[in-house]
Amino acid sequence: MSGRRAPVVEFLWWRGCPSWERALSDLHTQMEARGLDPVAVAVREVETDAEAQDEQFVGSPTIRIDGVDIQPPGDQPAGLTCRIYKLRDGRISALPDAAEVGAALERSIDKE
Repeated sequence: MSGRRAPVVEFLWWRGCPSWERALSDLHTQMEARGLDPVAVAVREVETDAEAQDEQFVGSPTIRIDGVDIQPPGDQPAGLTCRIYKLRDGRISALPDAAEVGAALERSIDKE
């Protein structure tokens, strides 16, 4: 990744969410496609409501790049729950849109 800044990527998850492992795998794939080291992802399990409040965790999985949620949660409350994403085509999914993850990574890489 010569000449490009590596973004800080965080992946927050909750044990009760069945889609977190797939989401993490998809994130790793998007990172590898951009020449980023997937091992650099800060993976953190959110275990309590207090942690969810502290982290502003609106559900699992949550991906933040340079501190910015890939899909701003709006007024969704923080808590231990599964997250719902709105895909680019308008459908609802338990997984973030791969193109949205890739675009967020690209925006971050291109920052100086």
